Amino acid sequence: MGEKQKIIEASNYIEKQSQIRPKIGIVLGSGLGILAEVVLEKHEIPYKEIPYFPVSTVKGHKGQLVLGKYLGKEILIMHGRFHFYEGYTMKEITFPIRVMKALGVETLILTNSAGGINPSFRPGDIMIISDHINLMGDNPLRGKNDPELGPRFPSLHAAYDKKLIELAEKVSIREKIKIYKGVYVGVSGPSYETPAEIKMLKTIGADAVGMSTVPEVIVACHSGIRTMGISCITNIASMTHHKAAHHEEVIEAANKTAPKILTLIKGIITEVN
Repeated sequence: MGEKQKIIEASNYIEKQSQIRPKIGIVLGSGLGILAEVVLEKHEIPYKEIPYFPVSTVKGHKGQLVLGKYLGKEILIMHGRFHFYEGYTMKEITFPIRVMKALGVETLILTNSAGGINPSFRPGDIMIISDHINLMGDNPLRGKNDPELGPRFPSLHAAYDKKLIELAEKVSIREKIKIYKGVYVGVSGPSYETPAEIKMLKTIGADAVGMSTVPEVIVACHSGIRTMGISCITNIASMTHHKAAHHEEVIEAANKTAPKILTLIKGIITEVN
């Protein structure tokens, strides 16, 4: 079965489960599930019930689609995402973004937990992604292109919508939330980076490193969805720091930072057109 038919079946199933017709989509990273708790009139759909959806296998990713209302706007939240390191293909990882487009989503907010490479960063800091570097070794657009889904050679020159970034900066000033802007580098994982790799990433211009987001952004751009990314810096990827990173610590740090990210997203949703 072709990808387009799978998208239609999945979106039709979701539309039958809820009257919500979302214009805003949000993808939650590790430890950021608190954001799904504020939705009103919500309908939760486990991924395993949606045709052709993968299933989350990582701790901190609940694995369900949440549709509902927030601040008077109809939204869709992915409570948990899929990763390349779980063994899924790039097309499987990004299939939910295709479905969001079919459901009518026009604005996408992606959140993630990331390791800080910029020496100014500390655990708990928030970085608005201004650009990315794809070092995942694959691209979700590889293969035959369907022009009905997007162009053969999409431009990523403005992959992260400048107006959404400006809006995030405006909200951060109003709410007195300190944020940084920086470049996110996507790697395949699941192993954390060696000191030599961290040195290399710093040299090529990365401010933070993680194992998600990049494929989703590529497909969102291909689909014509305006996109922004928010990284929660949960650990420091240092060339000299000898303490090993642990996933449990990543989730703990993300949990502590989640209220600030929620406030940021609340302000963005309030003002987004």
